[in-house]
Amino acid sequence: MNKNALVKKVIAHLTAELESYGKAARAAHAEATHEQSKAENKYDTRGLEASYLARGQSKQMAEVAQAIDEFQKMAVRSFGPAAPIELSAVVEMDGNGERSFYLIGPRAGGTEISHDKKTILVLTPQSPMGEKLMGRKQGDQVEMQFGAMSERYRVISVE
Repeated sequence: MNKNALVKKVIAHLTAELESYGKAARAAHAEATHEQSKAENKYDTRGLEASYLARGQSKQMAEVAQAIDEFQKMAVRSFGPAAPIELSAVVEMDGNGERSFYLIGPRAGGTEISHDKKTILVLTPQSPMGEKLMGRKQGDQVEMQFGAMSERYRVISVE
């Protein structure tokens, strides 16, 4: 698997997300500062709500920009069967006969990318599953708790 191409796809996805947040933040800011958003009485909160929305979207933009920066700086390396899972590893897991693929990334957990006809989910080391995977090796088993249910996963490969 070409992990450099995978990381470029993650960065492209995040860049598109950043542009989308930028457009939304500019629209919310324009709404918040528009003269028609001026409060007509003490119960009219349209302008205030739009300013909260613009601020939230600006924070999201900063988060995504930070994620892009960290992915660009991330050293992409190869892993072998005996190598422990670390940042930039692509991990193939088997749980109840279903295969899933994860990229251990510095940020942007939950981002899904299609690559080599596979759906790859970004996990961060801070996420519950990412935390359990860090340091594991090919062949290891991981038990995940989902509410009252517990599921076992096996690490099939680490690239």
